[in-house]
Amino acid sequence: MRQTVLIVGLGLIGGSIALALQKSPQNWVIGYDANPDTLQSAKVLGVVNETTLDPQQAIRYADVCIFATPVNATLEWMEKLKSWELPPNLIVSDTGSTKSLIMDKASELQAKGISFIGGHPMAGSHKSGVLAAKPILFENAYYMLTPLAGENPAHVDQLHELLKLTNAKLMVVDADEHDHMTSIVSHFPHVVAASLVHQLSEENDGNKLTKQLAAGGFRDMTRIAASEPQMWSDIVQQNKKHILEQLHRWQAEMTRVEAIIERDNEEEITAFFAGAKNFRDDLPLTQGAMFSTYDLYIDVPDHPGSIAEVTALLAQERISITNIRIVETREDVFGILVVSFTSEEDRNRAAECIKTRSPYEYYIA
Repeated sequence: MRQTVLIVGLGLIGGSIALALQKSPQNWVIGYDANPDTLQSAKVLGVVNETTLDPQQAIRYADVCIFATPVNATLEWMEKLKSWELPPNLIVSDTGSTKSLIMDKASELQAKGISFIGGHPMAGSHKSGVLAAKPILFENAYYMLTPLAGENPAHVDQLHELLKLTNAKLMVVDADEHDHMTSIVSHFPHVVAASLVHQLSEENDGNKLTKQLAAGGFRDMTRIAASEPQMWSDIVQQNKKHILEQLHRWQAEMTRVEAIIERDNEEEITAFFAGAKNFRDDLPLTQGAMFSTYDLYIDVPDHPGSIAEVTALLAQERISITNIRIVETREDVFGILVVSFTSEEDRNRAAECIKTRSPYEYYIA
């Protein structure tokens, strides 16, 4: 079935969806972005089949419209839809990382006969913008759909079938359940990571060596604190209820841990760490709610040429890397060379390469 898809917002997410949908010749993708340079780049790079300067006009010919914009901007677009002339059976979706506010607004659209199915592709990249867009961005990532109660099942199926081209793991969940789950595995950890960095910053004022030692495991553990501040300010405000619930639970957990340490009971302390280790060991290695860098830790000796040897081996196997860094402090990290890949497949190929073609040991954290 030939479909026309309008994508509003041609950044990393919108551009990557556009590229994925173009894998089928049955789809015609029209793109709009408020930034003229982005729109021009999308056209030149073939990210979309055509561009438009007037989304209100373009949507009249669309079967599906996806708002790949920040949540607050999407809410504004949804308000505009109320007064636009829309085609019958149009399906509207979004890509926002919080869903309750979006779906509250969607209920207003539903009352006007507009079909809106919330969406959240749980994928990302080190880079942003249309130049970083790629059709494989969502492969093996979770892509949540949050239809309202009473939504036309045929529309849900149609959107589900269309988005299969992303090769994501599509799941249908309730909007509040989505926000609860993402608060646990993504939003709350970002708050904790930022808090840990703030604590380090305060300690660093009294001892500059602290910052140098943090270059290893601490930096890896708090990587997500480097995310875009305005985006995370918006997310915290939009998912305030669930994030506060997790913070209250965290405070209670820290009180419990403090008591365990105060009692100085070796058995209790060991059980605390063992329980966490066992549960973490059972976590899947595939992509979850937070952007994964697919890191491989390689224990290489500290002598000239060892890093070049590793990168040469990977190059011979035509395995691309996105980042490479040396970890200087090694108390809690299994290797001193950390190599990042764009996909789990590339990391697995790299691990096999290191295993069979080098004397070095490696570890997947």
